[in-house]
Amino acid sequence: MMLLLRVLMLSLLSGGSARVVQNFEIECGQFFANGKSPTTFAEPQYRQICQTLSNVHYYATFYDTGKKIPLYSAYKFEGLMDCTRQDKWYIEPQLDDNNASPDMKFEKDVKKQGLGVHQALNDDYKNSGFDRGHLAPVYQAESQSCADATFTLTNAAPQNLSFNRGQWRKLEENIAIFLNSECKLYTVYIVTGVVPGASQIKNRVNVPSHFWTAYCCLDNNKKCQFSKGFIGENKNITPKEKTVNDLKTELAKLYNVASFEFFIHSTQR
Repeated sequence: MMLLLRVLMLSLLSGGSARVVQNFEIECGQFFANGKSPTTFAEPQYRQICQTLSNVHYYATFYDTGKKIPLYSAYKFEGLMDCTRQDKWYIEPQLDDNNASPDMKFEKDVKKQGLGVHQALNDDYKNSGFDRGHLAPVYQAESQSCADATFTLTNAAPQNLSFNRGQWRKLEENIAIFLNSECKLYTVYIVTGVVPGASQIKNRVNVPSHFWTAYCCLDNNKKCQFSKGFIGENKNITPKEKTVNDLKTELAKLYNVASFEFFIHSTQR
C-alpha cells in the first residue's frame, strides 16, 4: 500500500508524464530479462524513459539529466532486419517539460524556453570531435521504426570517432550476427551502457570513460543459455570480452557501488 501511494505521489509530481516514467519495469518491462531492470540509482537527476515514437515503446533508457547522457539502454533483439540509418536526431520533450508530448520529437518542433536544461541538444555535438554514439544501435533494431527511434540524443553519448566507426561498430555487428545464428529459439535481451568520465563537451555533456554491452539468450525456464559482456575504453581500441558476471563486477567498481545487476541466472556460455 505504501509503495502504491509513493508511486502515485511521484506520478503527480512529475505531471503525470506517460513516457518519462517512475517505474519502467511496470511501463515497459518487456525490454528487461525476467522483467527486472538493471540497477537504477535514486538520485533526482536520473530519469527512466520508455523510448516512444508514434505512441509505440521500442526500448528503455536510464538517463542522467545532470551529465546529459544515458547510463544504459535496454532492448530486445529480434533478428537481422537490415534497417537503414536516418541523419536526424530526436530529443525527449518531457525531460524539460513535464506536460510535453510523450513522443520523442525533433528539436525544431519543440517550443520550450530553457530547452536543453536536462538533456543534450544537437549543438552540443557540433564541432566537438565526438560522435553521437548510439547505445541501442541501428544494427540490432527490431524494425525500421525501431531503428528510427534509436536516433534520439537520450540514447547517445559522446564517443570517440574512430572507436564508434571502427571497433565498437564491428562489435555491434558481430553480436547481432552471433545472436541471429545461435539464439533463434530464445528471447534475446541486450543492455548497452556507458561509464561517466571526467571531461565534458561544451561544458555540458559528459564524455564517458567506457562503453559496455551485454546480452542474454533467455530460455523458457527464465535462464540465460548464452550470455556475454564486453567493455572498452572510449578510445580506438578493441573492447574486452567478459563473462556477464565479470562485467558486473567491473561495472560495480567503475560506478563505485556495492553491486551492479542485470540478467538474473546468467550462464558462462
